[in-house]
Amino acid sequence: MARPKKAPAKRGRKPAATKAADAVPAVVAKAAAAAEKAAAAVTKQMAKVEAAGKKADAAKAKTTPAGKRAAATAAAALKAEKAKLASLKAAARTATIAVKAAEIEAKGEEAAAKAKAAVEAFAATLAAKADADLAKAVAAFEAKWKKTRSKQDAAKVAARTKKENTKAAAEAKKLKAKAEALTKPAAAPKRRGRPAKAKPAADAAPKRRGRPPKAKPAAEAAAPKRRGRPAKAKAAAPAAAPKRRGRPAKAKPAASAAAAAPKRRGRPPKAKVEA
Repeated sequence: MARPKKAPAKRGRKPAATKAADAVPAVVAKAAAAAEKAAAAVTKQMAKVEAAGKKADAAKAKTTPAGKRAAATAAAALKAEKAKLASLKAAARTATIAVKAAEIEAKGEEAAAKAKAAVEAFAATLAAKADADLAKAVAAFEAKWKKTRSKQDAAKVAARTKKENTKAAAEAKKLKAKAEALTKPAAAPKRRGRPAKAKPAADAAPKRRGRPPKAKPAAEAAAPKRRGRPAKAKAAAPAAAPKRRGRPAKAKPAASAAAAAPKRRGRPPKAKVEA
């Protein structure tokens, strides 16, 4: 008889292990334990009530005085057990309500914890985004600053280049002048102080200080100088009138009787009326 073939094993990912149940909050666990204890007490008390009921039923069957007393005692015990059972049931109900309240409180705490975790996650996201934005802003500022600084540095370099070129040109000019001075023939040393006065010629008359003498006429200059008292000046032709300075005199009108008469001051006389 041929052996049955085994089914081929499936390849792939292994099934994930079942997740453990979420941890029960301590408040809920404590309330649940109290509720379980109260429920167990109710169950135990119910058994006692049931036994007391059976005993009371058995005692009722006896009609003797002792049986009647035993029935009364059993009935009282049954009543006490029932009262205890009622109190235990009330305690169990209270424990059950406490469990529900604890669960609600736990859910509230869980919601608060979730909200806190969400806020922390959002804050972390914002912090990461802030870091990215800061890096981006720093990169943009750095690029802008470098561009502005490069322009300023270029202007400074241009100004310094111009200054250095001017300085080098002036220095080259000085050196060129020195080189030209070295190549020229040596000149006579320059005398310091005032230049020497020009010596007068042998024939030249000594210089006279003050106003120069008036020019003499040719005739007088030619005549020899006579010793003793000078001769009296001869009457010569009347010399021309000296030149008058200022505005020239007004031209005089032709001679007439009216002009010859002296000018009278005041109001002119009235004209005479003919007869």
